[in-house]
This record gives sequence, C-alpha cells and structure tokens, in this order.
Amino acid sequence: MTSHPQHTYEPPSGSCQIALVRHGQSIPYVEGNPFPLVDGQGDPPLSPRGEWQAVQVGERLRSEPIDAIYVTSLQRTHQTAAPLASHLGITPTVEPDLREIHMGDWEGGIFRQKLSEGHPAVAELRRTGEWASLPGAESNDSLRTRTVAAIERIAERHPDQFVTVVCHGGVISMLLSHAAGVHSPRTFPSVRNGSVSHIVVSGHGWTIRSFNDAAHTGTLTDDHDS
Repeated sequence: MTSHPQHTYEPPSGSCQIALVRHGQSIPYVEGNPFPLVDGQGDPPLSPRGEWQAVQVGERLRSEPIDAIYVTSLQRTHQTAAPLASHLGITPTVEPDLREIHMGDWEGGIFRQKLSEGHPAVAELRRTGEWASLPGAESNDSLRTRTVAAIERIAERHPDQFVTVVCHGGVISMLLSHAAGVHSPRTFPSVRNGSVSHIVVSGHGWTIRSFNDAAHTGTLTDDHDS
C-alpha cells in the first residue's frame, strides 16, 4: 500500500525567507532628559536586559542558514544584531527605511511618558490604530509604504536565501499586517523585545510562518519588556 505523508511547507523558488527580530529592551526614558536623536528619531541604547536579550537572539539564530543581516539606522538594532553577527562573521547592512515609526512631537522618549499619563491622543491611537493620531507623527500609510518597499528590496537582493532583519516593534506589526492582507497593524500587537517572526517574500506574495517567537528569552508569561 502506498504511503502518503503529510506535506511540509516549501518556500517558492526564488523567494526570500526573512527572520524579523525586534531589538532588545532599551533604557528607560527619564522625564526631562530626552534620548538623543538620529534623523529626528529617538536613539536610546539597550538596557542591561536588552543586552541579555541580544545574546539570546544570537544563540537562537546562530544555527539558521543566514546569508545576510540587516539593521536600521538606530543603535538598538545594531546592538541587538551584534552577537549574531559575531557568531556568523557577517557585517550587518543598514536599511534606513526600516527605522521605527516617527513619533512627531513626542520623539526622544516623550511618547512613553504620554502613554503612562493616558494622554487623549494615546487613547485615540488605541481606538483607531492610526499612528497619525499622535501630534506630528507619521501616518500608517507612510509607515507601510516605506517599510514594505524596504523588505521587497531586500527580498529582491536575496532570492533563495535566508535573511535576518533586526528592526522595531511598530515596523514588524505593520509588515505582518501587510503580509496578512489587513489594514490595521493592531492585528499583530505587542511584539516582544528580542522576538523572532518568520516571513517568506516572493513574487507570489508574502507568507507568515511564525509570529512573536520569544521562547529563547522566557516563558509565555515571562514578559517584562518595555
């Protein structure tokens, strides 16, 4: 009798597999002491916990067949990628268009303060999922346009390869929403620091293979990220 095993997923020919990694936890914002800015965006370094998470990311991914590593223009992604890059002997490439959402008037860490205070604009953001609810902030459409274009450029450079992209929580939420064909990034909220999400990008479309894998940094309920 002929046996027919369960089929396993195979990426389409010419596709690019991408591990989307959120950077490790960054240092706290201290009221009245904004983070330094890079191209108008807050650029805090990793906290001690974030540095530990970066080490765990390196251990989690070092055995994957990674051909390239991408980071953004913000230092927390460079610091998170460093242990993995060291293991693999790969120099990360900067992709500025994968930087975090621009928070407008609340850049430099001020958004964290307003979030804690329960500012009405934060309530509107939570209600609508629209980042432009914040004063002077980037719109969802702008975020989607620049980040999707950046991922597609990366995929075009790496057919039939596996790439790691270390970027930001808001960016990953938007990219996964695009992959799922939904408008609001609230479909994929609460991207954990140091987590890995796996997508496949090809001419046939985008496929989500996994989301928010953070087993290497703790249990499902051990989530002290910020």
